[in-house]
Amino acid sequence: MKAHGFANHSPTELLEPFTFERREPLPDDVAIDILYCGVCHSDIHTARNEWGGTHYPFVPGHEIIGRVSVVGDKVTQFKAGDLVGVGCLVDSCRSCNSCKEGLEQYCENGWTGTYDSEDEIGGTDHTHTFGGYSDKITVSERFVLRVPDNLDPAAAAPLLCAGITTYSPLSHWKVGPGQKVGVIGLGGLGHMGVKLAHAMGAHVVMVTTSPEKGADAKKLGADEVLLSNDPDSMANAMNSFDFLLNTIPVGHDVNPYMELLRRGGSMVIVGALESLTKVNGLPFIFKRRNMAGSLIGGLPETQEMLDFCGKHNISCDIEMIDIKDVNTAYERTVKGDVKYRFVIDMKTLNV
Repeated sequence: MKAHGFANHSPTELLEPFTFERREPLPDDVAIDILYCGVCHSDIHTARNEWGGTHYPFVPGHEIIGRVSVVGDKVTQFKAGDLVGVGCLVDSCRSCNSCKEGLEQYCENGWTGTYDSEDEIGGTDHTHTFGGYSDKITVSERFVLRVPDNLDPAAAAPLLCAGITTYSPLSHWKVGPGQKVGVIGLGGLGHMGVKLAHAMGAHVVMVTTSPEKGADAKKLGADEVLLSNDPDSMANAMNSFDFLLNTIPVGHDVNPYMELLRRGGSMVIVGALESLTKVNGLPFIFKRRNMAGSLIGGLPETQEMLDFCGKHNISCDIEMIDIKDVNTAYERTVKGDVKYRFVIDMKTLNV
């Protein structure tokens, strides 16, 4: 199937119109007409080869919302016209212990990302997967998600990455009523963390250096704000948090945040994909505190997250853009100039 989208051809080139092939649906495949695709900072890192190993041409996009156009003969869960989503994964080995437990994001043999992963299924002339900045995609039924009808489809797109990245640790660590939960950093991830923790019934504190972001967080559901650059406020908050969701996207000193946790409390890192600049063992040892990491979610948990968001009417705060403006959106995302996620309207592809 001929597809149209946007791609770049080297780390220094802008995204531009690009025509390519999607595979014809196999018996267990779902073909999707893409309506919206979110812009994730990971798209930018990969497009610019900032993590190394990017294969070009590169089509970004792993926060995909669309309507089913065709289903294979063995598909049982979807039919033409269904509103569906595709997140960060389009395949995995399906046989390791993690995959058998529905934790495909921890596939022990390496999962297939929605973009820039080796395409194990094939059916086209390109060797690596192309993402959702395009008008259509073909995906195995197992990796397609049902989107609640009451959610705005455009605002639901970033749930497929930002939503599940924050929901998974909040769910795994059983955040709920009676707990004091801090969300560190207010961006695409942090704003979803606030909304989800609030809906789970926790007392939510936005931990930020910015009073302005603190005010925004209260509108999103935070109960209070803690300014991390105020030594007196940080000292007064020591030993008071049950759980911290750390969405800071760069390496940083975690010790001031660890001191906020009660005995036995946990801080989970979801943002920093690089070295943490300083980790002192003292805050861990003397209060039996924990620090852990978490990566998106498997398909069952991602569906659980979407259903939770449908039940509580939770979606992302977005700024809709035409695809011709995606390069400008990249620059604004790097500068933090978006509240809180760009979403591309694929009707503007104009092919």
